[in-house]
Amino acid sequence: MENLLIGRKEEQRILQQALASKEAEMVAIIGRRRVGKTFLVNEVYKDQIAYEVTGIQNAPRSEQISNFVYHINRRLKAPLHIPLPSNWLNAFMLLISYLEQPGQAGKKVVFFDELSWLATTNSGFLRALGFFWNSWAVKQNVVVVICGSAASWMIKKVVNNRGGLHNRITKRIFLQPFNLSETEEYLRSRKLRFERQAIAEIYMAMGGIPHYLKEIETGKSAVQNIDHICFSQNGLLKEEFSRLYSSLFAHPERHLAIIRALAGTRQGMTRKKVVETAKLAEGGNTSQVLQELEQSGFISSYFPFGKKKKDMLYRLTDEYSLFYLQFIERNKQEGPGTWQHLSQTQPYKIWSGYAFENICLKHIPQIKKALGIAGIYSTTSTFYKKGTGSQKGTQIDLLIDRNDRVINVFEIKFRRTELTITAAYAKALREKLRVFQETTKTRKYLMLSLISASGLKHNMHSLGLIEKVLTLDDLFDRPV
Repeated sequence: MENLLIGRKEEQRILQQALASKEAEMVAIIGRRRVGKTFLVNEVYKDQIAYEVTGIQNAPRSEQISNFVYHINRRLKAPLHIPLPSNWLNAFMLLISYLEQPGQAGKKVVFFDELSWLATTNSGFLRALGFFWNSWAVKQNVVVVICGSAASWMIKKVVNNRGGLHNRITKRIFLQPFNLSETEEYLRSRKLRFERQAIAEIYMAMGGIPHYLKEIETGKSAVQNIDHICFSQNGLLKEEFSRLYSSLFAHPERHLAIIRALAGTRQGMTRKKVVETAKLAEGGNTSQVLQELEQSGFISSYFPFGKKKKDMLYRLTDEYSLFYLQFIERNKQEGPGTWQHLSQTQPYKIWSGYAFENICLKHIPQIKKALGIAGIYSTTSTFYKKGTGSQKGTQIDLLIDRNDRVINVFEIKFRRTELTITAAYAKALREKLRVFQETTKTRKYLMLSLISASGLKHNMHSLGLIEKVLTLDDLFDRPV
């Protein structure tokens, strides 16, 4: 059967390696909602899955067990007519009896999807899963796949489990959204051939989430598709925001407060500033909530150049969340043509600049390849110096600090046409370099570099100033 997977080469390798192993394997797959975890497992293991069950959101233990047994019966030629197990231990004993029946050749795959929904509070599911693995599965020719969208729950309860599952996971996959290259490949597989600027704008609105990208239709422009998916009455992403966080976190109020706080800043926030802006109680579980958001892929943390851990900045990097808070939430009732109008406004220009920066920060391997420094050790950071009464503040979008005594100082611009450096802009760029060098006291060579979606129109002001120019095409390249 044809492999329908786009990208995911390393993830496929890990899954195939588990299948080829002569030992029992437990594979944990973690990734945000709609990122394609279930599709990955079903595509790679389509002929080996002996049992598969998906948890039911917000269902009590009795319903989860009923669902669990139903999926055993579905695979039996002669369904079991027995009383429903009263607890998870008995349910897993039933599963063992089913799996021991002869029939399937080769290594069997047992797939538990949306584990956090199966393992309801105090239900005993994880203990029973530990029993299943330790007393039976570990001695069998089997791959047990456990999958979950609640990344923080999976890490805390399963990966770092201190009970029967302690150190039992043999392989881990943290499934990420598509990058730009994979997004382009996915759209082409669906007979959608947008030019790269249009793909970038779609990506900035909904990210590389396959389930979201599946909504894009042929015969519509990027603007029309965004308008339909995000602003029409039946558009998938019009109300997705309210479902997204509640499906991942039991009490999402603090998570949402932080997301809303970070949506209002471009340079990121320290933990202290997050607490203040989100109006959170100091000393609560803010650090845990930040960690959960980062593990789930909604925010990212960065160290400003030369700073220490206490100066870490948090930044909202989930494309859809940012787009929702900037545009969808306040324009839900505007009707057809909403995005056609909004994409011509000043708020669009501000948002697109920030969203494009986020894309660049997620494509550092591609940027390093384009610079020809993929083999050179380097670190990435940002720089921000607050203005004073006599001096303007200075912000540098991206720094790549290299071991060969060079620092690439990046200016990042999203434009639909070539960027032109004016005399005033050139002066401002030189001032950025001066402030950075004076503030940091670095003795490395500063190489002013530009990432411009549509390239640079060279003139007398750019010559001798901009040393490296990267375009959108470089971000679409595959990393080394």
